[in-house]
Amino acid sequence: MQETEPQLRPCASLTTRESADVVIVGGGYVGLWTALTLSELSPEKKVVVLERDVCGGGASGRNGGFVMSWWPKIASLLAFMDVESARFLANASEHAIEELRAFCELHAIDAHFRRAGWLWTSTSEAQRDSWAATVETCARLGMRPFEAVAPAEVARRTGSAIHRAAVFERSNATVQPAALVRGMRRVAMERGIRIYENTPVLEIGHDIPSVIRTAEGEVRAPAVVLATNAWAAAVPEIARLIVPVNSSIVVTESIPERLKAIGWTGGEAITDSQLMVDYYRTTRDGRIAFGKGTGALARGGVIDATFSYHRQGCAMAEHDFRRSYPMLSNVRITHAWSGPIDRTYDSLPVFGTLSGTSHIHYGVGWSGNGVGPSRIGGRILASLALQRKDEWSGCALVARQAKPFPPEPVKYLGGSLVRGAVRRKESREAVGARPRAIDMMLAKFAPSGLEDKS
Repeated sequence: MQETEPQLRPCASLTTRESADVVIVGGGYVGLWTALTLSELSPEKKVVVLERDVCGGGASGRNGGFVMSWWPKIASLLAFMDVESARFLANASEHAIEELRAFCELHAIDAHFRRAGWLWTSTSEAQRDSWAATVETCARLGMRPFEAVAPAEVARRTGSAIHRAAVFERSNATVQPAALVRGMRRVAMERGIRIYENTPVLEIGHDIPSVIRTAEGEVRAPAVVLATNAWAAAVPEIARLIVPVNSSIVVTESIPERLKAIGWTGGEAITDSQLMVDYYRTTRDGRIAFGKGTGALARGGVIDATFSYHRQGCAMAEHDFRRSYPMLSNVRITHAWSGPIDRTYDSLPVFGTLSGTSHIHYGVGWSGNGVGPSRIGGRILASLALQRKDEWSGCALVARQAKPFPPEPVKYLGGSLVRGAVRRKESREAVGARPRAIDMMLAKFAPSGLEDKS
């Protein structure tokens, strides 16, 4: 969230020729966690981070601030790995939330970390018991991360009777995302990691060492990590694995007394069960941050203005906020923005090494849930860069056969058609109307969402 950001002094751009042991392209959560993990595993290594904007200028600095696990995606994990591997990664994602708390405490990062849990709710009849299969799958694994919440209780805790029922995942937290990424950036620089901002990468050589060229400089390194989120769509080999879609957030004026009056005081992160998910929380200064996965695409995967401020997307987020909290109809919206999501078909990340190379590694496809799991991503990418054979480089997310999207222009045209169908379907379901058969049919082609739904 952006309403309390202090002024940032960018790092210098790269204007010289340098050498490094590892070059990381991208200064968001994944890139910075990779750099920080490298500094722990091999402090003697020289690590350079190249960021086209400022660190966190992409999704890392403008997301909803939800710190979630992968338990809601347990069925998707089990679809391509064994039970032991799925349990390992889900447990690791839950542990990453506590690691983030400890990291912020150790380094005095005021990221507004609050561990108040997550309410996965239903707000229409169509969403009823969306979590049932996920809860059952967890139980079969001997795990019970979710607690049932009665209708009256969820309405009380969320401050709105639109919420019909819910399950609660206690481990989850919220943060001020920009404050977190800036704190990580500070720690990285304190450890001697060189960060160059406002430095777009123009070319990456595939020889060893790679020559990474920018407008005014270059870096040579025997290992390269691509941690560019939706911008990875510019790499042909990776483009088929992800589709960049947008998400939009609106933020209200500070209304702490109004929040007390409606009973929304627990600090929980909240989502509904739509594919175009509504996600919302309160902030430390008494605002409501209300986001919606609006799913707008850009032609050819180009990250354009659609992913910074999308008027239609922000209007959709405000519409759902007003519908969810009609008693706050006179509350002003003071901030609104959009951001990019690198969605895979199953909404889980993919890690790999570019074909024809042994040293250019990537991790993409965070699909709107990267704040917590990016800690795992940093471990995986650091191990790949250092050629370590461990539980991270060998985990089932590495080199998996993820379902590809069709090539352009089919991806854009087909994706836009499916998005429109999902939007119409869920708009009708929200008011208790039956969707059109054609929209229900087309919506089945949509990628998986934030959670595996029944």
